[in-house]
Amino acid sequence: MKHRLVLDDITRAFSDGGTERIILNKLGLRVSEGELVAVMGPSGSGKSTFLSIAGALLKPSGGDVRLDGESILGKSRQELSDLRLRKLGFVFQSANLIPYLKVEEQLMLVAKLGGTGRSLAAERASGLLSKLGLEHRRSAYPEKMSGGERQRAAIARALMNDPAVLLADEPTSSLDAERGMEVVRILANETKERNKSAVMVTHDERVLPFCDRVLYLADGQLSERPQAR
Repeated sequence: MKHRLVLDDITRAFSDGGTERIILNKLGLRVSEGELVAVMGPSGSGKSTFLSIAGALLKPSGGDVRLDGESILGKSRQELSDLRLRKLGFVFQSANLIPYLKVEEQLMLVAKLGGTGRSLAAERASGLLSKLGLEHRRSAYPEKMSGGERQRAAIARALMNDPAVLLADEPTSSLDAERGMEVVRILANETKERNKSAVMVTHDERVLPFCDRVLYLADGQLSERPQAR
């Protein structure tokens, strides 16, 4: 089975008052096509660092990340930016929509940055908004939308360039239980229907039934269950 996201021997260290602090220690992860993996762990365990490295936003101190078979090792800042536009879709804690753009404009901007022609982009935006139940909100500004609507719009934006990999950082943290479940259900369905690899950092145990695997980050390593203390 094809792995669309691969992290090999990822190490990340920071200097803390002259002392080197290892956040991630030879961490490895392979996420298959159509698989949604949840990553849990205590505060300060390195989940944000892990997700930033998986998303080519932060370079590891050692190891490599491959997105759809393409290594990030040795790439320039511009090449990494292009790779993120082509291969990655991000969903954050808050929707992070641009306040002065309407919903459809948010999606069209992402497509333009990714080099998609306007006609094809408009067709894809319309399809995504319809699929996510936002067709009637295409001309709405973020401030006029509910929290659930904004998060669905953020998912549509993340899917606009048909990325190989989806990365979600606490996507339900600002939502009530019903809207949170809806958001993760959408992420899971899109992952399976379009053979993407998806990783979701979460504290919300209610959404775990939608995930194919649940991993725990502690002591710089990912494991299938919390490490004994």
